[in-house]
Formats: sequence, C-alpha cells, structure tokens
Amino acid sequence: MMGLKSRQARNVVVGMYVLSAALVVPWSAAAADAVKAPTFTKDIAPIFQEKCAACHRPDSIAPMSLMTFAEARPWARSIKARVSDRQMPPWQIDRSVGIQKFKNDRSLTDDQVETIVHWVDAGAPQGDPKDMPPARQWPDGQGWNFAAAFGQKEPDLIIKSYDFTMPAVSQDVWDKRVTPSGITEPRWVRAIEIRPETTKGRRITHHAIAYLEQTEAGVVAVPGLPTPFMEWAVGKQGEMMRPDTGKLLLPGSRFHWDIHYSQAGEEITNKVEMGIYLYPKGQEPKYRTTLSLVPAALGTLDIRPNTVAVAEGFTPLRESARIESFQAHMHLRGKAMMLEAILPGGQKQVISLVSDFNFNWMTTYVYADDAAPLLPKGTILKVTAWHDNTSAKKSNPDPNQWVGWGDRTVDEMAHAWINIVYMKDDDFKIEQDKRRAMQTTVTAQR
Repeated sequence: MMGLKSRQARNVVVGMYVLSAALVVPWSAAAADAVKAPTFTKDIAPIFQEKCAACHRPDSIAPMSLMTFAEARPWARSIKARVSDRQMPPWQIDRSVGIQKFKNDRSLTDDQVETIVHWVDAGAPQGDPKDMPPARQWPDGQGWNFAAAFGQKEPDLIIKSYDFTMPAVSQDVWDKRVTPSGITEPRWVRAIEIRPETTKGRRITHHAIAYLEQTEAGVVAVPGLPTPFMEWAVGKQGEMMRPDTGKLLLPGSRFHWDIHYSQAGEEITNKVEMGIYLYPKGQEPKYRTTLSLVPAALGTLDIRPNTVAVAEGFTPLRESARIESFQAHMHLRGKAMMLEAILPGGQKQVISLVSDFNFNWMTTYVYADDAAPLLPKGTILKVTAWHDNTSAKKSNPDPNQWVGWGDRTVDEMAHAWINIVYMKDDDFKIEQDKRRAMQTTVTAQR
C-alpha cells in the first residue's frame, strides 16, 4: 500500500497539474480568440473606406477622420456605441417594413456591425500593416460627388448664390435672391448637386432650395409657386437622374434661392453653389423628373407641450408614375415619417418608413432600379409624420413649449421631398413589363 507521505506527494503533484491546466486553458482560449479577432488593417479599414470616409476624412464635414488606425483607435468605444445603435452611418429607414433596396444605401450590414463590435471588444487591434487596403482617392477640398461618374472633374454648369454674412448671434435668416441660369439654348439635366461653398459654411446652412423660374410652352405656371429644381440639406449629396430621365432648362431661366441660415456662434460669410450635369447636346431623355413637396401638413401644425403629435396628408397622382426617391423633412422634434400608397382599388402599401428621424441628417433614399415603386394613375400618396414634443426627444429644445408650423428651426415642418416621373399609360405598361422581366431574371438566378 502507498504510504501517507507518498499519497500526499501524489496529491500535490496532481493538484499542481490541475492548477496548471486551469491556467493554460483560459490562456489558450484567449489566444485563439485573439487570433480570430478582426483587425483594423484587414477587416475594419475596408468597411470605413466604403461606408464612412466620405465624411470621416481630413478637411471634410465629420469631426474626425477614420482613414488610418492612428486616427480611428482613440474613437473605438464611441464607434462601437454609434454603430451598435445604428446612429452611424446615418440611415434611418426602418428595416422591418417597406422597400429595402436602394442605390445609395450607406448603412452597415448586420455582419459589418458585428465585425466592428468584435474588433472593439478585442481591444481594437491594428493587425498587419501589409493587410491595409490601398488608400482611396478623394477629390481636393469638398469635391463634387458625381463628376467622376461622368468622366469629369466638375459639373458642366455651376450656379452660385450671392455672398451672405451670418452674424455670430442672430435669429434665423433667409436669402431669397435670384440668379440667372445663363442657359442660351434648351438643355436637359441628368444630375444636380448643391452645397455650401466651404465646409465652414455648412455650419450655418440649414437648407438650400433652388426653385426654377422659366416660361415653357404648354406649361401653366402657378403664380408665386415656382418649380422646385433641387433641395439640399445636411446629409444630402445630390440627385442623379435615372437613365433616360431628366429636367429641362430653357433660355432665360432663373433660379430663385431659398437659403435658410442659422447662427453658429461666430460670424461666417457663405454662398451656395449648384453643380449641374447636362446631357450631351441633342440628347433628349424620354421621361421628365419632377421634385415634389408632398405634405403631411403644410401651413398648420398643432404640437402641444409634452405630447407626441401625428399629422397626415394625401396627394393624388395625376398620371401613372415611378417614385424615384423619398426624403423626410421635419425639424428638431421630428420623430418618424411614413410614405404609403393607396392604390385605386383601395389596397394600401407601405413604401418607406423613417422610424428614427434625425434633424442633422436629411437623407434622400434613392430606390433601386428593380424596387422603385410603379404606381397607376389615381394612386394617393399618404404621408404620415410624428413629432415628439417630450423630454424623450434629445434634440427637443423645450418640451414645455407649444410648437406650430414655421420656417424657423425652432418651428416645425412635416413634408416629404419625392422625385416623381410621370408617364403616359403606354409608357407605364412598358415599364411594368420591364420590371416583370427584371424580377423573372433575378428569380431564375437564385
């Protein structure tokens, strides 16, 4: 039999082995997990280049650059928080209803969010510098968003508003002066961009609308109601017309500006510039795009203190149409906005829902070619807007104040900007047939 001392010695040895194993197993798991952890150079940088760097780069509109590891690492925890609650990149479309296919979708996929969170939780490792993707080339200064798509360095035509100096402390101000287009012959437009001339100017420019004033044969103008040509607000990059669609500019046309300026704590002088991309001379698109202000409410709103208010509006389509894009417009108490189609037979379809509206990002959602709604004549567009005038809305300056409709930032609005292409019945049927063929091809490829 084993003696007492021998048994004690054996137990000590076994105990040491068990203790060593207990120490080794977690270390091995941690080491394996570290090997699996995403790295900035291999996994995170490509995501930031694709979805973030348009704003988060030197001398752009974001408060910090995320182009290099050294720039991004100090913000790791903040990045995790903002992507986890889907505040960044700004994309407020509800994922549970309506159309989910967009040409300009800058949101992160679930896998991308998971990768970023895992990277931060693992200590935000840099990784091998050799894994870093090639640096993406960006234009000097602000650059023009669409120029490269047309093989150009800048738009064909740049229209500028006049210099405007906003005092450091001031009530909201509107610049409504008029600029001639300079067009001497009929030309069709295929893309438009508006922007403050400088990044500092973005601090005071709430929005800028260019209304088109021109005389066109067969078109009856409504006195005092010019045609919206393009609207810009923070987060909006411009309007790229779908192939074979455009807007017409005629000789003698003018742009009536509606530029809303707000104080920024320092005196800033700004002007707004609009870049216009033209179809080649003699090329005329088949369809015409109309930028429409479609209201949930216009002129009146009754938002009482410490309440959530709902407003809804109905706009009939005068012809069959394709809906190109949707943008919600509200102010500091805006909570959500939904666009629906009530078809001639009474059926109702949810087109899009912005369920977490953010005043700082007036995003235009451009529908994909195979998803843009095709709606028959007689369809009613229904826009529903919710305003949160309680302390739960972080941007609410004072939930104890009554709020009504108005142009000032502290007032409220409730409308959607919608690009609509109207079609005759024969053309509408052609587009429907194209859509069916497109969907059949997609189904067959699955």
